[in-house]
Formats: sequence, structure tokens, C-alpha cells
Amino acid sequence: MNTNKKEIFTFKSEVKQLLHLMIHALYSNKEIFLRELISNASDAIDKLRFQSISKPELYNNNTDMWIKIDIDKNNKTLSISDNGIGMNRQEIIDNLGTIAKSGTKSFLESLKNKDNHQLIGQFGVGFYSSFIVAEKVLVRTRAADMENNKGIQWESSGKGEYTINEIEKKEQGTEIILFLKKEEQDFLEEWKIRNIVKKYSDHITVPVKILTYDEQKKIHSWQQINKANALWNLNKNEISKTEYQNFYKYITHDSQNPLIWSHNHVEGAHEYTSLLYVPEKAAWDLWNRENKHGLKLYVKHVYIMDDAEQFLPNYLRFIRGIIDSNDLPLNISREILQDNKIIHNLRQALTKRVLQILEKLETTNVEKYQSFWNQFGLVIKEGLAEDSINYNRIANLLRFSALSTNSPIQTLSLKEYVKNMDTKQEKIYFITADSYISASSSPHLELFKQKGIDVLLLSDRIDEWMMNYLTEFQGKKLQSISKNDESLNHLINKTPLKDNKIEEKITLFIDKIKTILKDQIKDVRLTYRLIDTPSIVLTDSNEMTTQMSKLFSAAGQKVPPIKYIFEINPEHKLIKKIINIKDDKNIQEWIYLLFEQALLTERGSLENTNQFINRINTLLIKNKI
Repeated sequence: MNTNKKEIFTFKSEVKQLLHLMIHALYSNKEIFLRELISNASDAIDKLRFQSISKPELYNNNTDMWIKIDIDKNNKTLSISDNGIGMNRQEIIDNLGTIAKSGTKSFLESLKNKDNHQLIGQFGVGFYSSFIVAEKVLVRTRAADMENNKGIQWESSGKGEYTINEIEKKEQGTEIILFLKKEEQDFLEEWKIRNIVKKYSDHITVPVKILTYDEQKKIHSWQQINKANALWNLNKNEISKTEYQNFYKYITHDSQNPLIWSHNHVEGAHEYTSLLYVPEKAAWDLWNRENKHGLKLYVKHVYIMDDAEQFLPNYLRFIRGIIDSNDLPLNISREILQDNKIIHNLRQALTKRVLQILEKLETTNVEKYQSFWNQFGLVIKEGLAEDSINYNRIANLLRFSALSTNSPIQTLSLKEYVKNMDTKQEKIYFITADSYISASSSPHLELFKQKGIDVLLLSDRIDEWMMNYLTEFQGKKLQSISKNDESLNHLINKTPLKDNKIEEKITLFIDKIKTILKDQIKDVRLTYRLIDTPSIVLTDSNEMTTQMSKLFSAAGQKVPPIKYIFEINPEHKLIKKIINIKDDKNIQEWIYLLFEQALLTERGSLENTNQFINRINTLLIKNKI
């Protein structure tokens, strides 16, 4: 019975939006609501078990843990209850009245333009899926540490408000009562509930029981309908592909099957079991710095915590799964995880295991690996800076766009690049740019295209930073073609024509450029690696590149202006005509125009675009070139 008046609360705006999306069939597979509620109940029992390690009294003299499902056809209700940790008044407001998760706004924005039910589960708001099938939801709960018989009731129709009031509740834990919509009453069929539980929750470690009626004996009894045996503790030969897939969906709330997985039991210096999954799609918040990630941690089959990120490096944060250790203490905390030697050893072993999974995928299923790379390649690139121990393995996993592939899709490995290199080629060449189009159309490529030498085309934001660490592969150094380097000059087997008159004019022209541009440039020189372009700029070998400068500027950091080496193509028709101009003011305008053109090509922008346009217009009017 109620012991006080109901308090009325309004959902936070994010929850209102989410409920609206849910109720309007965001889930195409409605039965997922039951998986979500059973998952929440299992988590509540896991939390009670963990807290009871230090506070045995929380069990309240009852160590028989369960999740129960009760069908009431007369009242058209479906109830899911547990005897787990339960919630107090503030916890029920925090957990059911708001979404206390960073990135909520961006998540909801991403749903506006997509009919993508998969994102809901990934976001971890499974409780609200109740409103897909229910016109009203009642939650009755008592926290394990609350006074006897004192509980809290939460009630809502999912239309913007909810009520809370105190109730009498004898048992600790939570009961969720769904008042089913008229069109959803097939979920009152026992056979349907049994099938859903077997499909999604067969291998959770808690017994799931259903209240069933024996027609012969005329009695009701609770009957267990799941195996309640942790999947990872079973022999691999006993587990079907479907069971592995369903377990993945259970622990991740993902509606898609995983791309690949690895189930491994290790005995030796450390004894542990791991079940690691590579998702098919990247999580919507993979790039959110506050995004929780990591493995589910069990110690001696006892649940300890979710999101134990210490077991894998950050560049493998997309990996989902569990680790069950026999060596760690049951009372281990996140703080202890940071400096524990066993954790360090397990981290190295699990990292190696994941890389082995990806290496196997790379060699046995090119199509699947390409799918993986398209989703997670950017994250893998972080590994070169983060994991020097596995540098070679990570480098082998990388994929690139290149001149030879003629596509923005990154498919070329460094191994393939080196295999196809000319025997005289000294280095692996690459160029970085803001986009694939900018990279593939850069004038720096002209000589390479002419000679059929492959160049890696890098246009991801992380690439410039990555190349500070990716300096060598199989004994070949990597070289940016937009930086000054002697090996680039070796590619030019052309000897300039020895015409004294032209040579004299070119020398005078170079001197004029140096005089006019003065401190704006580091040097001016001729180049014979341009074909269709009159001039380019490049950075010196030991200086910051244009792309790196852009990255620092975008991050709000001040960077000194780059002093470029300005290179002139003496065989270009425009240069041949400009060197014959007699008027000093006119030739000065042409020099500025050439320099600004080269800067625009290199940087994609100019400090004074209007001045550049005016200069072009003036020269077009003034010259018949």
C-alpha cells in the first residue's frame, strides 16, 4: 500500500525526445525490450554480488539470486523482477528520469536523419524500450541497504511525466510491470517469452524463471527457462555460432552480429579466460573522449565491473567482451587496476591476442578485413604512437589510398607497396592533404605520375600526426614528397639544357624573386620534377609541414609562419614568357602571383584572397599572355 502522496516529475528534454523515438517504432525488432530488461536485472544482481564481498549483510540472508517473469493475462501485464541491488529514491530519479551520459545531444541529433534502431542499444538506454510495447510502466524497487519494507514506486505512460511515491516492499530488488498496448498482447504468450529468453539471455549467469501453471496438478510454480551458465566457461566445442552472436548482443546491446570473435582459455603464469569481439560497425560515440569502453571484468566467475579499460590500449577501444581472471583479488578496484603487475601482463597478452585476430582476418578474408578497416582504421592508426612494442604488427595492418589504387577507399598495405617498388626506389613516398581530391591532384605528384612511381595519398586528419611515428617499414624510410629531400632529386634523370642566354635570364629571374619575396621564403631554386605546373612551394626537411601547421592552428595553438622553399619550373611556358618581361613592376606582379598560386595549392587558402583575385584581373587586362 502507498505510504505517501505521489510526487510528479517532468522528464529531461533528452528523455522526452528518446521516448518519442522509441514509441514510434525506432526498434524494428520489438522483442529486444525483454532482452534489455533482463540485462538490467542481471546487472543489478551482479552489482549486489560485488558489493556483498565487503558487505555480506546486503544479501539479507538470501543468496539465491533470480530473475522472474510473470504473465498476467487478466490484467494484460508482463512483470520482470529481480532480487538484486535495487534503487533508492534518488537513484530511481537519476536512472529513470534523465540520461546521465555525455554526448546525449549529439546522439539524438544523429537519429533525426536516420531510421537507425541499432544506435539505441549502443547508447545503453534499454529501459526506455519498455514503452515500445507498454502504454504504462510501473517500477517497484527497494535498495538492498534500505529499511525493511520501505520501497519506491515509479510510474509513467512515457508522455513527458513520471510519478514517484513510497510504498511497502518486503523484498529487496526491482519489479518492472508493463501494461501492454492492445496490439502488443502476443507478449503475454508463455511460449513467446520462453523463445525470446532462450534467444537472447540463455547464457547469463542468473537463473531466469517464469511462473507457469500445471494443468494436471492445478498449481503454479517457478520454472527456470535459461541455462544460467556463463558462456565463456563452456568448452568452445559446446558453443554454436548463434550462441556466440547472441551473447555478444546481450553484453553490448548491439542489434548486429559481431564481425569476428576469439574465445581463449590460458593457463600458465596467469590463468584467465577471454572472449573478445570485433564489432561490425563503429559505435556512434567512438570518438567521444569521455566514452566509456573496455571489457567486462570477472574474477573467479564473479562479476566485478563493466568498462575495465585497463586491459587493452586506447587504440583497441572498439573491442568488446569479457575477461575472467583467477589471479586477481575479488576486492580489486579501478585504482588498483592502474598499477597492478598482473593487469600489465594481461594487457600485453590481450593486446597481442587482438592483433592476432586482425592479422588472421587480414590474411584469410580480405573483404571482411576491408569492412573492418573502413570502420576502425582511424583508431588503429593511433596505435603507432601508443604501442611501440607492436609497431611492426600495427604497420602491417594499415591500409592506404595511393596513386596505384586510384580510389579514396584505403586498400593498399605497406607490404604491397614495398613489393611493387622499383629496385632503384630508395623510399616509400607519401603526401598529406585535407582531402583525397587535394592529395591526388597535387602538383607534387607530377613527376611520380610520369615515371609510374606509387605515392601514398593521406587525407585523414590523423595522418599527419601518424606519420611522425610511421617513419620506416621493412627497412624503407617513408618520405613526404612535399618536403625537401635528396632522394627526390635522384628520381630526375634529366639534364637541363645548356643555353647560356636562357640560363642567364633564369638566374636573373631567381635573383629578382629572392629580392621581392625576401623574408617570406627560405630559398628559391629551379626544379625539374614539375611538368604541368609553373611553380610549387615545399618545406625544408627539418621543418613543420603545412598539414601539421593546420592541425596546431585548428587546436587553437599559435604556430610560426612557415618559410617555404619556392621552386620554379624553367620549362613551363608561363615561366619562359615571364622571364622576358622587361617592366619591373609587371614582373613583380607576376612573381607575387606565382608565389600566391603555389601557396594556395599547398595550403588551400590565402591570407588575402581579394588581393590575389585583383592581381589576376590586373594581369589579365595588362598582358596578352
